Amino acid sequence: MHFENNRLPEQGFSTEDILWAVGIWSVILTLSPVVVLYVLMVA
Repeated sequence: MHFENNRLPEQGFSTEDILWAVGIWSVILTLSPVVVLYVLMVA
């Protein structure tokens, strides 16, 4: 499969990339203490 990349290389990060990164990191940072507590309670 081929996806067209319409971004210019010198543009750097686009707003969509920043939103994706912030969203993924917020999910990871929000879920990590929950996972740790769950593992500690189950173990």
